[in-house]
Amino acid sequence: MDKSKDESLLVIRLSAMGDVAMTVPVLLSLLRLNPQLRLLILTRPFFAPIFRDIPNTEVFKADFKISYKGIPGILKLSKDLKHHSISGVADLHNVLRTKVLKTFFFGSGLPFVQIDKGRKQKKKLTRWRDKDITRLKSTHERYADVFRKMGYKVELNPQDILRRRSLPEAPENWLSKGNKKLIGIAPFAAFEGKMYPLDLMEEVIKQVNNTDKYKIILFGGGSKEIPVLQGLEEQFEHCLSAAGQLTFDQELDLISNLNLMVSMDSGNGHLAAMFGIPVLTLWGITHPYAGFAPYAQPPENSLLADRDQYPLIPTSVYGNKYPGGYEDAMSTIDPESVVQRILEITS
Repeated sequence: MDKSKDESLLVIRLSAMGDVAMTVPVLLSLLRLNPQLRLLILTRPFFAPIFRDIPNTEVFKADFKISYKGIPGILKLSKDLKHHSISGVADLHNVLRTKVLKTFFFGSGLPFVQIDKGRKQKKKLTRWRDKDITRLKSTHERYADVFRKMGYKVELNPQDILRRRSLPEAPENWLSKGNKKLIGIAPFAAFEGKMYPLDLMEEVIKQVNNTDKYKIILFGGGSKEIPVLQGLEEQFEHCLSAAGQLTFDQELDLISNLNLMVSMDSGNGHLAAMFGIPVLTLWGITHPYAGFAPYAQPPENSLLADRDQYPLIPTSVYGNKYPGGYEDAMSTIDPESVVQRILEITS
């Protein structure tokens, strides 16, 4: 492929939210070092706002429940994508759906490079016997490797982040007035094994609230999470719940203006990190060694469950598998240590 001419790459990352957000610093590095490139991002419609501020980028929104459902839908998708005159495909997802898509591109002559997810290494890291507790390559570097295999230069840099967004009127009302710093807290995760016990998180919020130095914005969503977050909002003076109040695009506007995000091993931490916001992550039965730590965050911003008490951690990559008794692993992270780190980061 002649790298001196203008090119258009198809980049595939369909889900989940955190994984999609992790592509952002990699794409910024790619475009910084390869200015001839234009990118066509294939993702789900909900995630399109993540890519709003990336230059030379267009989003192709694929609804796999309607327009591109099943094998016939993927065939239709391949035909629609070919109308965009792409010069190569970078598959940062590498699942069954994208493997099928690859077969429909077969014979087109286009480079189609898929991510190596390091499944064997991750299995060794998370197995419950003969564990190999070794830090693995980050997901950001795995994404970057796809483009390197295609012949492009990618050198990740902490400066490869999105700029803080200016706020339209609705999110502007959420900003802190006076000299209070703005802290986001996202207390939920996809699996229980990755979620800090709510009573302990409530203690963290209480202590931060009582300093009178911060405005706390709670992030989450869904029928189960919204009432819990609303209850916390009602309980603490300096606490507001954004759940169900803003569009996803507006939430990103707000996140970009935080002084700190506190999250689980979950998507909100990655959304904040793509804007260069400090992120404090709490880890239960998962572990940053698997490669999913938020971008460009120092190790001390990851608070881990006690492996002396729970030596099988990490028990899974996604937090959905753990032996009996490990459901309490996150309780070993003391609320005072969380509050102390919040104070240190924001001082």
